[in-house]
Amino acid sequence: QAQLVESGGGLVQAGGSLRLSCAASGRTFSSYSIGWFRQGPGKEREFISEITYAASSGTYYAESVKGRFTISKDNAKSTVYLQMNSLKPEDTAVYYCAAGTWALRYGPNLVEFWGRGTQVTVSS
Repeated sequence: QAQLVESGGGLVQAGGSLRLSCAASGRTFSSYSIGWFRQGPGKEREFISEITYAASSGTYYAESVKGRFTISKDNAKSTVYLQMNSLKPEDTAVYYCAAGTWALRYGPNLVEFWGRGTQVTVSS
């Protein structure tokens, strides 16, 4: 059974950094895109970033995080990372790892597998 498990969330002050990890198991994700969505209080789930699992790893970012967040992967560990720098209070949300055969940036409806989420809280 395919499984995505997030870790690395927590409480950080504005301007600080966190690194989220998403460990994939249970199936081969070599043909999938894996990425991150987030859902803040009272908000819809929104796309943050994705990376294709193919050798030519394309990366994509939402405008709100471009230049601050970096997605990367370690194929040997079947793990995708999201390095988050210069965090702002508006980045506070539950962050979900997601995987799908279609581009995740086109919306959560294209996600085939979800993690359970990890809370990120940025204090001002």
